[in-house]
Amino acid sequence: MTVPSIARHLPARPATVAALLAVGALVLSACSDSSSTADAATTAAAGDGGAASCEGADRQLELAFVYATTGLSAFQEMAMGAQAAADDDGNVKLTLSAPTAVDGPEQVSLFQSAVRVAGDGVAYQSLFPDLMVRPLNDAVSQDIPVVAVDAAPPAGTEVTTFVGNSNFDLGVALGEAFVAQDPAEGGTVVLGNAIPSLPLLGQRLDGLQSVIAEQRSDLTVVGPLDSKSEPTENLNTWRNIIQSNPDAVAYLGVGDQDGVSLPLLKQQLGKDYLAGSADISPDALAAVEDGRLFALSSPEHWLKGYIAIQLLIDAQRACEPLVEGWWNSGSLLIDSSNVGDVIERQADEETRKEWFAPVIAEQLATPPLSSMDKAE
Repeated sequence: MTVPSIARHLPARPATVAALLAVGALVLSACSDSSSTADAATTAAAGDGGAASCEGADRQLELAFVYATTGLSAFQEMAMGAQAAADDDGNVKLTLSAPTAVDGPEQVSLFQSAVRVAGDGVAYQSLFPDLMVRPLNDAVSQDIPVVAVDAAPPAGTEVTTFVGNSNFDLGVALGEAFVAQDPAEGGTVVLGNAIPSLPLLGQRLDGLQSVIAEQRSDLTVVGPLDSKSEPTENLNTWRNIIQSNPDAVAYLGVGDQDGVSLPLLKQQLGKDYLAGSADISPDALAAVEDGRLFALSSPEHWLKGYIAIQLLIDAQRACEPLVEGWWNSGSLLIDSSNVGDVIERQADEETRKEWFAPVIAEQLATPPLSSMDKAE
């Protein structure tokens, strides 16, 4: 599979995101499908609303990003990226909303409210995709541009734009980093899944398990076991899992909170085991730095939030339809070789912008698009 450049190197640091995005945005506009452009022009000429949408070239845009919860680092990163894109444009009113804890019905209500105030487009991330089918279709039927972020839109919806990394590839990267630790022959590996009902975490585990099966078939795999997503539940559940499988050589998770709980329990229980996970909360990055985690496989959530809002902005500013398909935003393996650089990147919003600027410009110039059915 083709891996976006973000997974291949640590980018240099330019002055600003906005400076590099100008060229990328122009190229993306030029790459739009000619028939879609013709259709948009015809609609505008017909006077049935297309002309009004073309006023988006210089007016203030009303956009929204609705995400799963304010309580987990992964989703906070997406929201920060979304806000950064709005700020870089300079004429966007962005509404950010999310439940304080994971709550599907509340998020549906927040999404419906966002649609009423953000007529120029809504990006969303949901841990309960099945609950979103009707609200998403209602938004599309009102000609509201919608972008799915992180998790692909559920079957039965009319949403045709998805910004997210390959979760299978993310799992493969974590698996390869695990095998490189040379775990004891014949040992037991326990896998955790913080949200078993969420397909993207299953895809990460599929990639991870494929590497173990191919390269270390001598290992016994237990799970994936439900490790829970909320911080306190996750910590207590992993404690029980470790105590029930005390001789395992490794405990591997693929969710945001797993990378916090597993290294903490190493200290609390006084045990020596291999631990790895995904996502990049500050505590998890610190654990990679001090060796309690051998690696984190990062979905680069800030980048997803930025790209999603940028695509909505570009469509309005260029008076063209929203780009369609799966935008593979890429991922990054974080280990002892680059964790210091990533911690420096995560210091504040400006350091994030500087790091991601060349990646954003490259992706806008050469959109990493595939058909929606290839998203994994």
